[in-house]
Amino acid sequence: MSFLFRRLTRSSSIADVNFSDNELSVAGVRSMVPFLQNANNLTNLYLDDNNMQSEGFNIMFRALRDSPIETLSCDSCGIDSIEIDSKHIPKNLTYLRLNDNSINTDGCRELAKLLQGGDAALTFLSLNNNEIADDGVEILADALQNNKSLTTLNLLGNDGISDQGQIKLLKLINDVSSIKATLQSNHTLKYVNVERITPSVLESGEEIKTHIDTATGINRNNGSDPNAAGREKVIQTQLKCKTRAVLCHVQGVDHSVLSEIDPLHLPEVLSLIAQRHGQGELYAALSSSIMALFSSVNRERYIQQEREYHAAKIAEHKAKLEELDKELATIKEASAVRSQDNVHSQSNKRRRT
Repeated sequence: MSFLFRRLTRSSSIADVNFSDNELSVAGVRSMVPFLQNANNLTNLYLDDNNMQSEGFNIMFRALRDSPIETLSCDSCGIDSIEIDSKHIPKNLTYLRLNDNSINTDGCRELAKLLQGGDAALTFLSLNNNEIADDGVEILADALQNNKSLTTLNLLGNDGISDQGQIKLLKLINDVSSIKATLQSNHTLKYVNVERITPSVLESGEEIKTHIDTATGINRNNGSDPNAAGREKVIQTQLKCKTRAVLCHVQGVDHSVLSEIDPLHLPEVLSLIAQRHGQGELYAALSSSIMALFSSVNRERYIQQEREYHAAKIAEHKAKLEELDKELATIKEASAVRSQDNVHSQSNKRRRT
């Protein structure tokens, strides 16, 4: 194997390497390092079903830091711990497979470094059949909050992921705690693959995975327009009573979304609800917003009255100001006349003496 890699090092044109199922050990990975460091055109590297273990993976990943590598696959390689230097991440790495290993929460913490920052490039991350639990999911979800690159996240076969872990993923892509939170959710992820958990924690019997699929479906349908995806999530989930009730129950939200909307805009919102969801939803929305509608009418009248009052006060103060200016001008004029008279009086006295 060492001889092979020494020969390969002399080649600068190799773009694809597949050493899957070759009993590659830590020593084999070490012998590969010079090749990886000099393979200026290497874009795809497949090392599945080897015995490189965590040490071998970490050595290999460090060697790729200046590589043009785009695809890296290390399924079934005995990896349990990962060390990633956030300052030396392959800039072009977009596709990473680490299925069928033993990656846990600590591994997720290291992998999160690939998902954070404005330079994050990873679009596909597959972690099926590892030892990831809810804590690991939370770390990945936090890292993905502002991520604009990852479109696929695979977490199938991780038995430690419970309803709570799936709720974290759901909140990542559709946070219903407020309209603003929904608009600021992750609209980039198009596929989030986790196991369907039964029985469900939802009273309706629905699975959380169903709502995850709905949110990622909206992301897919709106392509690369996150603003459109955000608006559609608001319409489909925030302005649909039954759906929102389920999501609020799951995410621990206990206030009405209509309470966030300026009452003066409620008629437009209610019209939108009727158009998109029908008369039944309109009736439900009206039932919960009727007091706000009345308050909007009262508020508008109150604001108008306040405006008229202050406009009248401004006119009154302006008239008073003009009156004071005139009086002040008169006083100044009289003072100037007195000063001039005093000057003449003093002059006459000097002449007589």
